Amino acid sequence: MKVYSKFTLSVLIAASAAMISCSSNDDETPAPVKASIYERLGGTKMVSDPDNSGQMIEQGRLSFRKVVNSTIGLIVADIQSNASGNLQAHFAPLLAETGTTQSTNIAKLSDNLTDFFSFNTGGTNAVNTYSGLSMSAAHDPAKNPRMGTKSSSADYTKFEGYVGAAANANGVASNTELYTDIVAVLESLRTPIVQK
Repeated sequence: MKVYSKFTLSVLIAASAAMISCSSNDDETPAPVKASIYERLGGTKMVSDPDNSGQMIEQGRLSFRKVVNSTIGLIVADIQSNASGNLQAHFAPLLAETGTTQSTNIAKLSDNLTDFFSFNTGGTNAVNTYSGLSMSAAHDPAKNPRMGTKSSSADYTKFEGYVGAAANANGVASNTELYTDIVAVLESLRTPIVQK
């Protein structure tokens, strides 16, 4: 009888442990998966492209393009007004181009940055493929003749400020998780970009 009781007791303890383990797993609900930045900016929903009549564009890509174009506009405006700490030295080769060449190359810069950010924040469709230089090469004038000078940490912080202002101007408020996540992406790029 004692052997049976020990065996029964062992089975009951094992069963209790299994029941407790199962019930505690049942009570835990998995944490919801956070949507990508691209999805939170509109994702793959197709909308009319305001810059290309009759064409459609993914809302996430359009959102990035608006922020990129606003960022470029803010940088150029500061350069033109000779604002303190502007980034003219970085964009000098691009801005030295004239006429339609300059416009075309600024548009290419916008497309390239839109590709980069769309691809690296959750844009999965073929339109969001980035095939440009690595961040280190793209920001090294020895490897990219369209880059005027290497960036310091202060230069990069200034650039982040332009992006933040552009995001605000396009509906991404500074006090939101989306804004914080965008800044985190920018900060993840600081090390390869800052080269002086």
